[in-house]
Amino acid sequence: MPEQSSSNGVIQLPSRHSVSETIDRLDKLLRERGLKVFARIDQKLEAEAVGLRLRPTELLIFGNPKAGTPIMEAFPSVAIDLPLKVVVWQDGDGNTVIAYNSAGYLRSRHGLTPESAQKLDVSALVELASS
Repeated sequence: MPEQSSSNGVIQLPSRHSVSETIDRLDKLLRERGLKVFARIDQKLEAEAVGLRLRPTELLIFGNPKAGTPIMEAFPSVAIDLPLKVVVWQDGDGNTVIAYNSAGYLRSRHGLTPESAQKLDVSALVELASS
């Protein structure tokens, strides 16, 4: 069961896989379901490129323009949170953590209808990628 921070709407859960494998698994699941992956950012590599250190951390940016565009048309502020994002990192103990915004948070933050928020709910895919 996902663990949600009530103060910021971020759901965090452990992954049984490495950071890279978790992102690979999620990327594959998203594409199989017809979602578009816009970008995959290896933040550790970007940090190293400027001489800094960071534990393995990757960000996946994805969505479905066909589903997201009408939501942005009806609720323009949601564009600040779309496309959707998932971040995966290795914590200080070497465990992999995956995090994303809850659909409930997006609903409350932008005044979405329950139906619109449900279209932005990626919890099932994230849980599948992390298990």
